Amino acid sequence: MFDVPVPVGGRFSVLSAVGLLPAAVAGIDIDELLSGAKKMDLICSIEEHVEHNPAYLIALSHYITNMRRGKTISVMMPYSEKLSSFVDWYRQLWAESLGKDGLGQTPVKAVGTVDQHSQIQLYREGIRDKIITFIQVEKAEIDYKIPEKLPEEISYLSGHSLHEILNKELLGTKAALIKSKVPNITISLDRISPYNIGMLVYLYELATGFSGYLYKINPFDQPAVEEGKNFTYALMGREGYQEKLEEFKELYKEKYKIEIQ
Repeated sequence: MFDVPVPVGGRFSVLSAVGLLPAAVAGIDIDELLSGAKKMDLICSIEEHVEHNPAYLIALSHYITNMRRGKTISVMMPYSEKLSSFVDWYRQLWAESLGKDGLGQTPVKAVGTVDQHSQIQLYREGIRDKIITFIQVEKAEIDYKIPEKLPEEISYLSGHSLHEILNKELLGTKAALIKSKVPNITISLDRISPYNIGMLVYLYELATGFSGYLYKINPFDQPAVEEGKNFTYALMGREGYQEKLEEFKELYKEKYKIEIQ
């Protein structure tokens, strides 16, 4: 039996038993995960140095660029495939917590270098409605050295490592965005470890909380999500949802319908 705290929504439950049990089963050192979160809590709790509070600075930079500069899209772009699932979690955290009362930003997932080629054209020359967060990993767990003997046209790669090239790609992309005056933030991890991921998870949970209070909304509920669930309960015949079923019938009237034989 594990205690699941009732007031904690799913997206904020990573560091509770809800997230820690599967993490432990997967072989992750959850003591290190919690140690990293504890360290970030300490860093972000020093009120007299609020300008050095990374969670508040993330919240403030997104809030200001959103409300004063019209940046309605928040792109997170780690240059590591291992952080792809972290961005999936961030999308839910940012969208479900802050998308209320006509406010909030749309979170978008990108992974370098794949989406460097598929999305940066839009970010540089499309609508200027985005703020980009890069996540850089300084050291790779496994790296590969580029061979010395290469064709002349790519000989400049000789002696470098694959991870080094990846980080240079990040810097080049960042410089291109700066040239186009696209606001961006870079978070650097010395490596991917349970301790650093614990810090990162807690950082964004706290940044989301700060953002909610900047927007003057409650970041810890999700009324719009609950409404969809209520209609589903009604459609499945759950007791007590008859009124919702009648409301569904009124709302769900298809205006146009195309049948292809």
